[in-house]
Amino acid sequence: MMKYYGAIEAGGTKFVCSVAADPENYVSEIRFPTTTPEETLTRTVEFFREQKEKYHLSAIGVSCFGPLDLDKKSPTYGYITTTPKVGWGFTEVVGVLERELDLPVGFDTDVNGAALAEYKWGNPKGVNSLVYYTIGTGVGAGVVIGGVPVHGLVHPEGGHILVRQDKEQDPYDGFCTYHGNCLEGLCCGPSIQARFGKPAQELPEDHPIWKIIAGYLAQACVSQICQISPEKIVLGGGVMEQKQLFPLIHQEVLRLLNNYVKHPMILEHIDEYITPPALGNRSGACGAIALAQALDSQ
Repeated sequence: MMKYYGAIEAGGTKFVCSVAADPENYVSEIRFPTTTPEETLTRTVEFFREQKEKYHLSAIGVSCFGPLDLDKKSPTYGYITTTPKVGWGFTEVVGVLERELDLPVGFDTDVNGAALAEYKWGNPKGVNSLVYYTIGTGVGAGVVIGGVPVHGLVHPEGGHILVRQDKEQDPYDGFCTYHGNCLEGLCCGPSIQARFGKPAQELPEDHPIWKIIAGYLAQACVSQICQISPEKIVLGGGVMEQKQLFPLIHQEVLRLLNNYVKHPMILEHIDEYITPPALGNRSGACGAIALAQALDSQ
């Protein structure tokens, strides 16, 4: 008998609530705008109350925008914390769902969820460690080692690492309200639009900005290679739909490493090492399924 799970892709713009057994077996889905916490979570609970009875859900996974409190010893575990999303600062998520639905809730960042989904279902070579970057409205990083999303004091904030900027090539001050020209501040979709007054997808493939963006993302990849030494790096999100970025990133990663990390996966197969997500734009939603399944298997 197939087991079904509730999956919530909780984004700052929209919530996607689904019921699925795995990425190939979706049976129900609803999408609605992220408005106030009360209204959004009420709609979420109403949807899953009906689905719980129909499909006998085993658990719910929430792949959520952040920052989040993931420390189960903390009094604010399961909360969205210092988010810039207006009205959502220090909003309880896990407790609300557990109380209202009487189901266990798996909870992690959207990028950790996406990383887990890619590890579980987009990993044909069965690598043990994977880093997932999303480059879109914001920039975030998720890390999975041995099938478990990595947490520390908080969770990875790879979107806010500092990168070297050539101010002559790219004089932009940066979009991030905290750090200005961190990785997110220089590479997110809004930063590209702020530079040129039009969305990234409206710029031609040979626009000079793509080589600049590729340079920043290559620095991020090199930082992960030198620090974590992941067996695979996945780059997703709306900006990475510009497929011309991948060969530029590959070339720059090799240049920056300068033959220091001598591994054939990097030196000979970098196009298989740094890749788009195998699950495409479903990585986030599939991440929520993976979080629910992981909780159910404990």
